[in-house]
Amino acid sequence: MEIEFAKLHGLGNDFVMIDDRAGELALSPDEVRALCDRHFGIGADGVILVRPPVGEGHAGYMHYVNADGTLAQMCGNGVRCFAKFLVDRGIAPSGPEGGELVADTLAGPRPIAFTVDGEGLLAEATVDMGEPVLDPAAVPVGAAPDATSPEGAPYVGELVLDTPWAPLTFCCVSMGNPHAVCFIDDFDALPDALFPDSLDKRLATLDVDAVGAFVEAHPAFPEKTNVEFAHAGDDAIAMRVFERGCGETLACGTGACATAVAASLTGRAGRTSTVRLRGGDLRIRWDDDGHVRMTGPAAQSFSGTVTIDRAR
Repeated sequence: MEIEFAKLHGLGNDFVMIDDRAGELALSPDEVRALCDRHFGIGADGVILVRPPVGEGHAGYMHYVNADGTLAQMCGNGVRCFAKFLVDRGIAPSGPEGGELVADTLAGPRPIAFTVDGEGLLAEATVDMGEPVLDPAAVPVGAAPDATSPEGAPYVGELVLDTPWAPLTFCCVSMGNPHAVCFIDDFDALPDALFPDSLDKRLATLDVDAVGAFVEAHPAFPEKTNVEFAHAGDDAIAMRVFERGCGETLACGTGACATAVAASLTGRAGRTSTVRLRGGDLRIRWDDDGHVRMTGPAAQSFSGTVTIDRAR
């Protein structure tokens, strides 16, 4: 079976986008893994099927599957790429300077405002990511709340997990998918084993793959979790992310939102933050209406056709 696709990315967090508005394509987990394989396939952090909208007046439904073949509720960088796919192909209308649309996701509808470049292609998008979920049972995380937000919502702010390297502390937030955010205030205080080069202790040298994989599958997280490692500086929050079902990625939109919320809750930042990821910056606002709004770019790398062999 031959399929047309486009490869898009948000700050290096990349996706295979497939137009499935006919609703006829059902990819198996093995087929998703093959498409996302960076050696034998197209290579991506996930596959997004563009399907008919669920809500009246909405632009389309984003069916997102992780690189390991598991279904995901939401992807912040993915939904910006989804909007770009729709706008650039005229599926969603745009004015000379941009416009607005609503994307349906498993986590609910996501309103998006966007700007376009001189060729009418989407350049940047601001996504209303909704309100962060703090209730431990809804995140979900198997721990009792130990803190309360300024609005009176109980949450898990300091979950201490024993790891093979050292006890690590996490703030737990959901942005439609679960996140465990570990703030590192003093890198020198961490054990040498967390850094391949023990003489160079900083966020860039942290062994995110090993620690992230351990925390992702920890029993405290019944649906597994995305794992963020962050350092709040004077001008930005630096972050690396181990995505559930993917491994470390260059960027994670929901992770940036969760980290900005966690930084605000724990007094490390205000309600507006620049989150600096390996692939670039996202601007995050936790507005007075309780909604988190994420602004960042989306880009197309290339398009083509791929053959899926279903005879095997």
